[in-house]
Amino acid sequence: MQQADLDALSVAKRFGAFAAVADLSFSVARGSFFSILGPSGCGKTTLLRMIAGFQQPDAGEIRIGGASMNGVAPNRRPVNMVFQHLALFPMMNVFDNVGYGLARRGLARAEITRRVGEVLERVSLAGSQAKRVDQLSGGQKQRVAIARSLVLEPTLLLLDEPLGALDLKLREHMKIELKQLQAAFGTTFVYITHDQSEALVLSDRVAVMNAGRFEQLGTPQSLYYEPQTPFVAGFVGANNRIKGRASDVAGNAVEIVTDQGLVLFARAIGTVRAGDAVEAFVRPEIAQIARTASKLPAEQPNYSARVESLLFDGANSAVLLREATTQLEFRIALAQTGQFKDLRAGETVAFSFDPQRAVCFTVRPA
Repeated sequence: MQQADLDALSVAKRFGAFAAVADLSFSVARGSFFSILGPSGCGKTTLLRMIAGFQQPDAGEIRIGGASMNGVAPNRRPVNMVFQHLALFPMMNVFDNVGYGLARRGLARAEITRRVGEVLERVSLAGSQAKRVDQLSGGQKQRVAIARSLVLEPTLLLLDEPLGALDLKLREHMKIELKQLQAAFGTTFVYITHDQSEALVLSDRVAVMNAGRFEQLGTPQSLYYEPQTPFVAGFVGANNRIKGRASDVAGNAVEIVTDQGLVLFARAIGTVRAGDAVEAFVRPEIAQIARTASKLPAEQPNYSARVESLLFDGANSAVLLREATTQLEFRIALAQTGQFKDLRAGETVAFSFDPQRAVCFTVRPA
């Protein structure tokens, strides 16, 4: 069994009547990249602060490296934290920033020089010791902040939305760098974000958090392809979300009549019975469009629609369609073959999707 660097056992935290974290239990394997993904206000920052020791849980226990952290001060925990705004010391050069924690521990100057040099080389900043912070690019500052934490050899590195202040192109680049750095150092990373792309790209395992609880915990692939709740299906990845009622159920195949009268089919997640109110989720990339229905797979139900607008974004291009009889809107990904480069708003097209790749859930009463 793989050893855990972090265990949370029935951890809870309240602020008055508000339950920020509600009875959470989970483990993070040694040397893994674990992300907590969720919207603002879901409790992920509170959870990270309890792991770091800045807040104490009202109930439960946090263990790091097998040792209980209850009552242990932040500076006594084998943990370091990288914040969104990095908190580098602007009056210090790179060497002093990275070596600050080592100096506080009382290490000899020669040992600090050796360890700072080694960690800077591993984050691709060899020879940058004398540079001022204001001479660094955004990506270089990010790597200095990570080096300053990793040089202390923590059991856990906690990252609180560290890419949030970067521009889009640099953020995409730093996602790859972070993944490579974690693999190179082998340190356990616990990462919080509201950005699903960051969580899916970076992580070995992801917990999707909502209202103080984990809705689902698993690999990025399992969250994306096998969501277990409507919240996860709607939050992870793009989706067409459709409300209706199950008119017939055969095995896991559900026939759905939408509120507008459209009949479509999807795969049941959990128990769905005929007559249940349901929500169906159809990912844009599972659908296909054609200028005539005869070009679509014969075994799949197909629908006629009008092109509302084209959303050109290179490889992520899509089209917004309005279904002909019910006026339901569907977002469909465009295959990057150039086949539809001349598609125009107002055209009539056909579309279909594999019902086994769409999912539906019974809507539970609030």
